[in-house]
Order: sequence, then structure tokens, then C-alpha cells
Amino acid sequence: MNQVDVKVAFYLKSNEKNAEGRCPVMGRLTVGRSESVFSAKLSVPASLWLSGRAKGKSTEATAINRQLDEYRALALTIYREQSAVREQITAEKVKCLLLGMVAGQETLLDYFGTYIEQFEKRVGINRSAKSAQTYLNTYNHLVRFLSERLRLSDIPFSVLDRSFIDKFDLYLRTEQRLAPRSIILNMSRLHTAVNKALAAGIITADPFAGYEPPRPERKQRYLTREELQRLMTTPLPASRLYLVRDLFLFSCYTGISYGDMCRLTVENLEIAEDETVWIKAVREKTGVEFEIPLLDLPQHIIDKYRDIMPDGKLLPMYGNSELNKGLKCLAAVCGIDRKLTFHMARHTYATEIALSHGVPMETVCRMLGHSRVDTTQIYAQVTDNKIDTDTQSLDERIAERFTVAI
Repeated sequence: MNQVDVKVAFYLKSNEKNAEGRCPVMGRLTVGRSESVFSAKLSVPASLWLSGRAKGKSTEATAINRQLDEYRALALTIYREQSAVREQITAEKVKCLLLGMVAGQETLLDYFGTYIEQFEKRVGINRSAKSAQTYLNTYNHLVRFLSERLRLSDIPFSVLDRSFIDKFDLYLRTEQRLAPRSIILNMSRLHTAVNKALAAGIITADPFAGYEPPRPERKQRYLTREELQRLMTTPLPASRLYLVRDLFLFSCYTGISYGDMCRLTVENLEIAEDETVWIKAVREKTGVEFEIPLLDLPQHIIDKYRDIMPDGKLLPMYGNSELNKGLKCLAAVCGIDRKLTFHMARHTYATEIALSHGVPMETVCRMLGHSRVDTTQIYAQVTDNKIDTDTQSLDERIAERFTVAI
């Protein structure tokens, strides 16, 4: 494609000077041989204007020149984005997209900021402060990206396309040097806001269409039966490690997250008519109710630490970072050659305790306090033991129904 000359110049419409001596600022956009004129929606004292800019370093002159620079940078960005996918780009086309912002079109940062404000209002109801912070982190990355790479303070949704998404992804990888999982999280947060804009009819095409970030190789995030057995039977050198182990095993056999374990009290325990003890509570992160029948091991752990904590707290919880340090020592003592984190216990419950023993996905979803089954599917992985068990069961059912004459 031939290189096209793109220019944006500004001038005063001096024949429309008002009583205060201010004149409207006009922009002249040139793309190749095509030209289009537009209003910059500014008025400037004629005495302050020189060679297409406001002269001096006063607060007003600085603000005017900043707005003119944003117009110029945005026009050039629009042209680059459009020329990447279209052959013929005219000045009129660029002007129409450029004026979308001035005409009141929703802009990316304004919309995303409003979305975050609404999200934060739900913190403590059905959203967590931690999740709200991840959206704010993505917003801050966008602000830096627009400023550092595009020289813009914001961008209208009308110019948001796949090229923008790819460039933001590249910026997170090269300029911010984020880890692959952090990139996926940030792009997911942005995509969530974009999907809301799509649903509201603010934009009609998904700029994320076809985008798929490279994903790191999925690591096994649950413990096997053999690893669980080692944790339960290996003698430990310090009393604090026994508490770390008990807390971790409690989560492995209930699926309750660290944050929710910290909030458990005796009031969360209920005894059913058949004498089964249940834990019933509400997830701090999502506000979704969960209920779990206690197996023998978590019941034993509750009895072991009963009445130790004040205010009816069920378990003596360490801080999360201290727990993870303890898990590192625990893994070394028990001969588990990989990094253990407390959140792995929740994956272990979904996969090795529940799914591998025939508990339906929908039931696991309810016990984990998930609002959607597809969230549970991220936690629960199909293991070789599960495949072997299901295959044997299928073989037995087929054998009962079909016979082969020999």
C-alpha cells in the first residue's frame, strides 16, 4: 500500500469573533488528496493564537494546546487503524470517526470507569474487593497504554477494533512485562466491559473476535490420592506444621476457600435428621450460598480445635502468606516435588475428592458456591482414575444388556 500523507492543521474562524474577542477553532484534516474541515469545539482569544496554536504557557494556552494535540493524535490513530483493514480511507471518513467523541459517543475509559464504579457498589454483596481491584488494575494499564503508545487521554468505542486489542496485548507483554496468566486476566477484564457495551448497543462488532492469547501450559493444580496420603501419614518436625496441614486438609475435603474458612463459626454448622453435620455459609467473593456435608476428616479437624478460638470461630487460621510458607515446608517434608498453594486444596476437592468419586458436576458446583457450572469445570479436571472407573462402569452396564453368541 502506498504511503499516504495525513495532516491535521488548526486555524481561527476570525469572521465569527464574539464580543469577548474569542474565535472558534477549526480543524483541517488532509488524507492524501482528500480534505475535510471540522469544528474543534473550542474558542480562543484572537490575541492568544499564533501559527495554529495557542501561544504562551498560561493555564488556558496549555489546556487548549493539549486538546488540539489530542485531536491530532486521535486522527492519526484512526487513520492507521482504518488503513490496516481498508484500501480507501478518505478525510471525511476519518473526520466522522474523530467527531464521534465530540458528538457524545461513549469512550472506552469513561465507560470502563463507570463499569468499575458499578462493580464496586456490589462489593460485599455478590462481588469481592479483590475482584474489583483486578478491574482497576486493567483500567490503569489502559490509561498508560493510551498515553504512552497512542498519546491519547481516551478513545471512542467507534475506533476500537482487533488491531487495538492486539496492540494492548503486545504492550502488556513487552512494556509491562506481565506474566502470561496476568495478561489473560487483564484482557478478560477488558473483554467483560466490552461485552457489556456490545449488549447495550454502544458498539455493534466485537473487537475481540478471533483474539486468543497464548496460554501457558496448564499445570496440575490438584493433589493425587498418593500425595494426600503422604500429607496425612508423614510425621512432621514442628507443631505449627501440623496446624498448617490440618487447615490445608480441611479445605481439601470440603472445598472451602481460605477467605471463607476464616469467616466460619459454630453457627455455620447444622446437624441434619440423619446426624450428618453440614457446613452452610455464603461465599465472601460472590455472595452465593454453599452447603457441604462433612466427611470424617474435616469433622475430626473441627473437633480437634474446638473452643480454641474466641467469638465462636471454627478454626485457628494463619495468615495466607504464612500458610503458603508452611505448605512449602510441608511439601519438602512429605516428598511432594512441586509448589503447594492453599488454593490447590479447592481444586483437589473438586477433582480428586468429588468428581473422581462420581459426584455430578452440578452438585460440585453447588458445594463450591459457584453461580455457574462452567466455573466449576475450571476447577474440576477429569483424572485417569475417573476415566478408568467410568469405563469399568460402562463396561458392566453394556455387559448386562448385550450378549454375543459364540
